[in-house]
Amino acid sequence: MNDAPESEARITLGLLDAVGQDSRVSQRRLARDLGIALGLTNAYLKRCVRKGLIKMASTPANRYAYFLTPKGFTEKGRLTAAYLARSFNFYRDARDQIGALLAHAAGNGNRRVVLAGAGELAEIAVLSALLHPVEIIGILAPDAAGPGARLFNRPVAADLADFGAVDAVLLTELATPQRSYDRLLLQVGPARLLVPPLLRVRLAAAAN
Repeated sequence: MNDAPESEARITLGLLDAVGQDSRVSQRRLARDLGIALGLTNAYLKRCVRKGLIKMASTPANRYAYFLTPKGFTEKGRLTAAYLARSFNFYRDARDQIGALLAHAAGNGNRRVVLAGAGELAEIAVLSALLHPVEIIGILAPDAAGPGARLFNRPVAADLADFGAVDAVLLTELATPQRSYDRLLLQVGPARLLVPPLLRVRLAAAAN
């Protein structure tokens, strides 16, 4: 699920869905809701315009409005069908793997957990945590962080230190999981870094 084509399809579907619901949605809000950088949001919007999926028009308030074209509606339907076809297996695997990791963490006394990465995997983790004696205290997502930022009713921060005492970090980054893992490994160490196998991350060798 972390392959580039699937990530691109997910972001494109998110953009088309958001524009379809609100033509006056801002790029900043899109970036926050999708959990990606503002510059990346702008690039995806421009790509959708070039492909004829979205039409852009200026408004009197010196802003832009976005409208789905007939081609955009068709593409949104195609992407939605493709997503639904694979989402059941993804959800089941993610739920089972994250549940096992959280149960293991709780058994080791690691109950204050931070999610590293925003998006659908983080949402599954928040729901899975309800079944285990752990607390998701926040989400580490630099691109979505800001004053008062929240995702899935949890505070969002750009720095792990902002959450105070953290027992474990659960990797939920779908776009660049290996890069996030390598960075977090230096901060929390392998024992407190929980990684769902579905991310296909190359784990550090265990110490002797």
